[in-house]
Amino acid sequence: MFALVDCNNFYASCERVFNPNLQGKPIAILSNNDGCVISRSDEAKTIGLPMGAPIFKWEGFCKANNIEVLSSNYPLYGDMSSRVMSILKQFTLDVELYSIDESFLEFKNFKEDYNFNDYGLQIRTRILKWTGIPTCVGIAPTKALSKVANKVARKFPKKQMAFTL
Repeated sequence: MFALVDCNNFYASCERVFNPNLQGKPIAILSNNDGCVISRSDEAKTIGLPMGAPIFKWEGFCKANNIEVLSSNYPLYGDMSSRVMSILKQFTLDVELYSIDESFLEFKNFKEDYNFNDYGLQIRTRILKWTGIPTCVGIAPTKALSKVANKVARKFPKKQMAFTL
């Protein structure tokens, strides 16, 4: 079995860990030259701020909608990613870094009737408790299907669940 663990709105979530006043507010993170939006909180997505938006064209929109616009902080994101990946290695040594905020986990030698949904929930809970970063976990027999399961889990961000196919 494989799991895909994906951090939700990773850059925005990292900013919220160190600035709790940003919780529940729309956030946009800009590229390294502060030119384009490269990450958005769910609140900013809901308002309609598009990914990749050139900020000079969207400044008025952001002000009108009280979107907090932040410069990117790559050292912070790298450090938080390392913390998350270290936690994942506590659940299996077979961790494949997929991107700064996603990893595949392979669960070898687990019994067929093992409760992977509970295991996925344990992963989510520990990462949130130890880092403050919300995640989604999709578990399935293949990497491709675990990606699909992760997308299903992402549709229910407020529920404490993992999704197993």
